[in-house]
Parts: sequence; C-alpha cells; structure tokens
Amino acid sequence: MMSDKKILYSGMQPTGQLTLGNYLGALKNWLLLQEEYNCLFSVVDLHSLTVRQKPADLRKNARNLLMQYIAAGIDPEENIVYYQSHVSGHAELAWILNCYTHLGELNRMTQFKEKSAKHESNINAGLFTYPVLMAADILLFNTDLVPVGHDQKQHLELARDIASRFNNANGDVFTVPDPYIAKVAARVMSLQEPTKKMSKSDENPNAYILLLDEPNVIRNKIKRAVTDSDAEIRFDRGNKAGISNLIEIYSCFTGMTMDEVQSHFEGKGYGDFKKEVGDVVAEGLRPLQERYKELQKNKDYIDQIIKKNGETANYLAQKTLRKVKKKVGLPELVR
Repeated sequence: MMSDKKILYSGMQPTGQLTLGNYLGALKNWLLLQEEYNCLFSVVDLHSLTVRQKPADLRKNARNLLMQYIAAGIDPEENIVYYQSHVSGHAELAWILNCYTHLGELNRMTQFKEKSAKHESNINAGLFTYPVLMAADILLFNTDLVPVGHDQKQHLELARDIASRFNNANGDVFTVPDPYIAKVAARVMSLQEPTKKMSKSDENPNAYILLLDEPNVIRNKIKRAVTDSDAEIRFDRGNKAGISNLIEIYSCFTGMTMDEVQSHFEGKGYGDFKKEVGDVVAEGLRPLQERYKELQKNKDYIDQIIKKNGETANYLAQKTLRKVKKKVGLPELVR
C-alpha cells in the first residue's frame, strides 16, 4: 500500500478558491515532493468548521480543491488525495490527543489569538483545539515530514511535543515528525498591499490572483499591482516591496534567478515589466486551468478517486488507531 519511502503529509482548507500564493508557496512544491516521498495530500474540511460555513459552498469548495490538486499535477494514483472528513480516525485520534495536551500549550498558540480577533462573534472550542486536530492529522499516518510555512511552525512543534509525551507514557507508537523546509519557498504578497501575504480572504479582489482566474483578469490584476514611484526594476523587499513581489512571481514561473530577472528588464519601464509578468503568469496557469475544466466534466473519475483514496487513508488510519486504543486501555471491538 505504501513503499519504503518516508511519509509526508500536508493539506489545505477548502474555504474558497486557491490563490497564486497557495500555488507558488505550497502546491508547486508538492509536485516535487511526490517524486521523493509517500505523500498524503488532504482536503482538511474538518478544520474549516472553526468558521461558520454555508454547507453547499463547503461541499463545492472541497471538491473544487481536490480537483485543483490533481489539475496542478498531483497524481492521485501515486499519492493519497482525500477528504479529511471521510476518515473518522482524524476526529477519534484528536480526542485522545486532547487528553495528552496541556491547556497552557493551547493558550500560547498565536493563531488562536489572531483568529479570535477576526471572528469575535464565534470564538469556539474547535478554534482553540484546532492544533490538536492538526497533530492528529499528522500522527495518524506516522508522518515523517510536514511541509510548514512560518505560520504553522508552532503547530508542528506542538504535534512533536504531543507525540513525544504519548510515547513516553505508553511506549513508542507515533513517529515524531520533522518539518520539511522547502529549498525555495515563494512568499507571494498582496498585489495591493505588498507588505502583507496574499490571501483569498482579502476584501479587495485585485489583491490576489486565483488559480482559475481568466487570463485577461490575471493580466489586469498585475497591471493594477501597487509598485512605487522609482522607475528601477530591482529586487529589494525592504524598499521596493511591490516590484520585488512581481520579480519573485516572474522568477517562479520562468526559473530565472532574481539577478537574471533584473538583468532581463534592465532599462525597461514598469508598464512593459507588468505586461510581461502578466503574460507569464497567465500562460503558466493555462495547463492547470485546462486540466481542471476536463476534470469538471469527468464526475465519475473524481468520484472514483474520492472513494478509492478515502478507503486507503481509512485503512492506514485504523492501523494506527488500533495501536493507540490498545495502549490507552480502550476495549477492543468484537468482530
């Protein structure tokens, strides 16, 4: 079911469409990782429930996200691409791990503080214990490596602490996961406020590019991107955040280094620069968009992937859960 390669786990929430930031910062790296590791790529829909969702939208977004994984190049035959909610082991293990997590540890989670400030009318217990569910996601499959961005490092540290605490109390059950830090990790910023990370929740639609945006929409958004009054095309995050952001985006699609991009555009104005960046992004996303449209038409194929991958993930999850339940003293199921 799995080869002897190391296990890597990652996932995204289906709370709307993916942005260029999601693609360049995470999804594009997954395409390389699937060659080296046994990968589980989850649509983490249970995590989405910490914020009120419209049921029909959540179901639609979950399916769209899974299709975008595949359209981007994730192979569902070689990797386990599945819905988190289709594997009950995530929630079961999360409860057991809650009992191995200290209240003080959860109180220190900075994301809880940030999200509580954003959603003051719905500060729920799920938002507070979200990191324990994330730990369960990872530990359920004896994950060796977890790709992490800056905002998730604290959660992975907690998962490591919980795994070690459980192992010390009950014997070795869980693999203590290590972070996977990408050699080249793009941090794509807002096109309108380039000191902020690009986010699909931004109120200004010109601040982000969606993977499924039409080519002319992509070009227009880049044309409107905030830059500066200095005419020099130079990579300098501190003083030229807008231009630097566009240089990095261009670099990700062309494979050119920052220096090569600067040399390429030497002597050119911002108008020419933005036009070329827009063309490169629109053309770079075209294969993904075409594949996505094909998948939309092939309902049976997607349903088959969801069923098969969900069954595989369940099988692996139950192997871990049986060990965990035995260790903590829960009675075995009579078959």
